[in-house]
Amino acid sequence: MPKVKDSMGTMEVPEDAYYGASTARAILNFPISDYKVPAPILKALAHIKLAAARINRDLGLLPDDIFLAIEQAAQETYEGKFKEHFPVDVFQTGSGTSTNMNMNEVIAARANEILGADRQGRHPVHPNDHVNLGQSSNDVIPSSMHIGARLAAGEDFLPSMEELAVSLEKKAKNFADIVKVGRTHMQDAVPVTLGQEFSGYSAQVREAIKFVRSTLPALEQLPLGGTAVGTGLNTHPRFAQETVKLIAAETGVKFRLTGNRFASMGGKDALTAFHKTMSSYASSLYKITSDIRFLASGPRTGIGEINIPALQPGSSIMPGKINPVVPESVLQAAARVMGSDVTVTLANSSGNLELNVMMPLMGHVIMESVTLLANSTLNFS
Repeated sequence: MPKVKDSMGTMEVPEDAYYGASTARAILNFPISDYKVPAPILKALAHIKLAAARINRDLGLLPDDIFLAIEQAAQETYEGKFKEHFPVDVFQTGSGTSTNMNMNEVIAARANEILGADRQGRHPVHPNDHVNLGQSSNDVIPSSMHIGARLAAGEDFLPSMEELAVSLEKKAKNFADIVKVGRTHMQDAVPVTLGQEFSGYSAQVREAIKFVRSTLPALEQLPLGGTAVGTGLNTHPRFAQETVKLIAAETGVKFRLTGNRFASMGGKDALTAFHKTMSSYASSLYKITSDIRFLASGPRTGIGEINIPALQPGSSIMPGKINPVVPESVLQAAARVMGSDVTVTLANSSGNLELNVMMPLMGHVIMESVTLLANSTLNFS
């Protein structure tokens, strides 16, 4: 394998790798799990590098030839062309520096290749001096987490919740005249309509949508430009403002600079609040799904008041038995998200002085929760 040099020494990297010595070192240092940094966060990080290159060119900090090569390389990375070249484990340095360096190395290697130079030569395009210009892991990693979470919320999570709310509202309307017994303490109570029962479920989902939406403005605030500790050391005074404006224009989301970078870099309150609304929704979803499972139980010796689709055989020993497999998959996803909320809360409390040091784990858990809830909600709907 070729040997590649960086500030700490020489490392061997695979011949076809776009990552360099820093990433190779991280692969050796963190043989912890099979979890990799989520794709939406990597995509957001590549977007930051792309926007940063454009602004650094406009500010006269990047020569045109280097800028054009970085622009093409960052765009290709943003589109997922080099996804297999991001092998660093989630359980890495708490700032996410290994992932930021991984991104810098991949973009620099591809840029050098575009310019006809040695992919791993770190010249004329250098991972730190050019791709990471005006940035630090400590401000770009939290910014990429905010961007990734905010976009996933708007594009995947909230639309799935809306679809479930509409589905439940249709059922409430269809079932408006079906009178049945209500139950409290799992015992018979007074009459209720099946429509009223389902209207309660749809209202729970509608309230959850409001809670999630209430956390989005905080996610739209980015600590970009804070560099190492929030002071903006070694960055152009206009860099952060212009870069965030460009990202906002390109995504159509009102991203803006945070009011206080020290709070945003040392703490992760916006991300924690967002996950808490997911956990709250997960608990509502758990209740709704459990109720439907109970109402469909039997069919002869249980409640048996509603029918749910028969999707697959439920037993290898009892022919004809059909289980509520989709509701049970939703229950498991919801349980996972509620448990993950403890992880996110603990991770947020790990803001030691000027930096949170559990960002990769927090990013992984949040994006997993978005995926689990969005997919299980659509499937249930």
